Amino acid sequence: MIVVTGATGFLGQRVCRLLAQQGRAFTRISRSLGVDLRDAAATRAALCAAFEGQSERKLIHCAAHVGGIQFGLTRAAELFHHNLAMTLSLNEAAVAAGVQRLVNPISNCAYPGAATLFKEAEFWDGPLHDSVLAYGFARKASWVGAWAYAQQHGLDTLSLILSNMYGPGDHFEPERSHALGALIHRIHAAREAGAEEVQIWGSGTPVREWLHVDDGAEALVRGLDAPTCTEPVNIGVAQGISILDMARLIAGELGYGGRLVTDPSKPDGAPYKTVDGTHGAALLGWRPSRDFHQGVRDTIAGYLQCRK
Repeated sequence: MIVVTGATGFLGQRVCRLLAQQGRAFTRISRSLGVDLRDAAATRAALCAAFEGQSERKLIHCAAHVGGIQFGLTRAAELFHHNLAMTLSLNEAAVAAGVQRLVNPISNCAYPGAATLFKEAEFWDGPLHDSVLAYGFARKASWVGAWAYAQQHGLDTLSLILSNMYGPGDHFEPERSHALGALIHRIHAAREAGAEEVQIWGSGTPVREWLHVDDGAEALVRGLDAPTCTEPVNIGVAQGISILDMARLIAGELGYGGRLVTDPSKPDGAPYKTVDGTHGAALLGWRPSRDFHQGVRDTIAGYLQCRK
């Protein structure tokens, strides 16, 4: 049996869909389904019940409390508390339930803020960027927890570092969305309103690598059976796009002909985020392959469909 936490969320839904396509037995856990992972007793009870009598006991942890830059800056304590509470509850419950493999995704914002091409050997080489300090540190702490529970309890955790994900079903509301989803929402609204310009937060120069949600799901499912590795493992292709170029791409796909105006008074976040996925490709026998331009088209199509 495979348990998927956060199963009703953006990533969790795609993980469940992939497991179903592969014919693997799984069960779903999420707050909307009645299990709050911040509650240690409830988490333990849910995992022990799900794995009772099962020979396979594996877990993919897709639950997270997350949002865009503004969300991270205004609700830092909330991000830190909720994500750390889930990590603490889940590790304890996994040991109690006899979990054989916990696949633990970590956001690439856990890397030092000054890093450019993220490499596993540089995971500890400096402070996090201020714009993601609370969430990034909580995710970094989830790897420390994985290490600690492996040392003391033998819990086998594979921690996979993922770039910002996008794709159909993404968040588009201004506070919770990342740059890609926020830009789709804002540019579409400008087109509908006949607005002559769209404001792009920050300078437009930061470069980001984006991971299609189905590639993220593929990585996590492959992680169920991958060789044991106690160190964090990158999933990525070392290619990114600037925020302004991404806005131009989205505007073209939406047929918006107005001006794209940057606003340097708004925060940029870290200047450059791409991921060296060499180790991950070797470990999983696979690397992300979905075309970014097609992925943006699919994301826009999903957004427009939801608005009908």
